[in-house]
Amino acid sequence: MDKVRITSEFDRTADFILYKGDCLDLLPRIPDGFVKLVVTSPPYNLGKSYETRLELDEYLAQQRMAIEECVRVLDDRGSICWQVGNYVDSGEIVPLDIVLYPTFASLGLHLRNRIVWHFGHGLHASKRFSGRYEVILWFTKSNEYTFNLDAVRVPQKYPKKKYFKGPKKGQFSGNPLGKNPSDVWEIPNVKANHVEKTIHPCQFPVELIERLVLSMTDEGDWVLDPFIGVGTTAIAALMHNRKAIGADIVPEYVEVAKERIRLAEEGKLRIRPMTRPVYDPDAPEASVPPQVVQLGTVPPQLTFLEQHQQYIIQE
Repeated sequence: MDKVRITSEFDRTADFILYKGDCLDLLPRIPDGFVKLVVTSPPYNLGKSYETRLELDEYLAQQRMAIEECVRVLDDRGSICWQVGNYVDSGEIVPLDIVLYPTFASLGLHLRNRIVWHFGHGLHASKRFSGRYEVILWFTKSNEYTFNLDAVRVPQKYPKKKYFKGPKKGQFSGNPLGKNPSDVWEIPNVKANHVEKTIHPCQFPVELIERLVLSMTDEGDWVLDPFIGVGTTAIAALMHNRKAIGADIVPEYVEVAKERIRLAEEGKLRIRPMTRPVYDPDAPEASVPPQVVQLGTVPPQLTFLEQHQQYIIQE
């Protein structure tokens, strides 16, 4: 096992474990009920450089093996977030969230949300409408689970809206902390000019995982990504004083993940901040600069409602 700042194989005081190898080698070593959140995006069986294309039934069987172990290591108050797109065969799509749902249900998990992640850029289709969303299946292990909604509220669309009748007439009708972000999230994907882009062809944006980490864990909890790639889940967890475990079969990705963590420790890692709105060409000045991550501290970052005309964003 390749470990970073770890004194024993599963020392609960450590904050980061990376394993160079298949998740099915790592997961059996993790104790039962050890992690509060499992969040990952497994291979979609498309024949990418990091996967071997399988028959769909074989792929689903392989996924089940990993999911069963993830359920075993999950805390009773924990969550699993399985982010998937479509398997494509001869131009026909198979939504992986639909075909994987029976596996989770058969293991006794409870589906809380089918979160739609919408993004504006992707491959252009010519024989069907271009795909611009993927899905996060959020399951919990029990009916008693960690969920911190206030930590992920977003600005109200109409913050000055008031009740116009009844006992609360004249009072503001929205929550002063912001609104529930709903189950449709518009977050840019990591394309070629994204500030977070690395060598990985299908990379998570940090802010997508931040929202899951903040809402479904508490400080000090362990977060597991069994297909960790270039370490985005670890970054999102460590930024917010959680602990991270992950595995990947591609050594180059693990090295990139370690380098990103090192940059974050040195205060040099740049990410797209959660507070940045999606780019509006009609209001290019309404933007927020990249956030510089400094592990162990709360990095200085402009608030959502400040003026940002002085910044030129290249992303």
